[in-house]
Amino acid sequence: MVPDIEARLSSTAKLLEGQRKDLAMLMRFEPFREFDRITEELMSEHRARQIPVDAYRRGNEFKVHLDLPGVDPGAIELTVEKDVLTVRATRRWVRVEDDQIQVTERAQGEFQRQLFLGESLDREHITATYEDGVLTVTIPVVEQAKPRKVEITHVGNVAQAVEATSTAA
Repeated sequence: MVPDIEARLSSTAKLLEGQRKDLAMLMRFEPFREFDRITEELMSEHRARQIPVDAYRRGNEFKVHLDLPGVDPGAIELTVEKDVLTVRATRRWVRVEDDQIQVTERAQGEFQRQLFLGESLDREHITATYEDGVLTVTIPVVEQAKPRKVEITHVGNVAQAVEATSTAA
């Protein structure tokens, strides 16, 4: 490998190294599943568009923000099944017969997003709020996954004798 490319790859790997742990808690990337999803979207007339997402860990919680502008709160469905969190929403524009449409760029219809939850997230205590077109999902980190301080016992500078025993067969 060319040294310059090798140096760039190793620096990128170092940047991502600290992020891998937190990303594994929330989502895993499945490239072939994405190809299937994109192909299905292109082949289908009735397709669910993907909802834009921001996800991050703040202290002992994961926060996920999903953009759903113009969606009626009653048209949002949030479900958790095993390790998958699914958000579905519908946005409809009711057209009147006399409307003379000039431009229609805003997506209408079904929207969906699935997130894979790692073992370190508490599925039983997920909460969600919807404000200003943004759905915020809060997922607590389970107690076992939280960082904790381990006490170190200082033995001192004196060597301690350890008695060894053997078991006869």
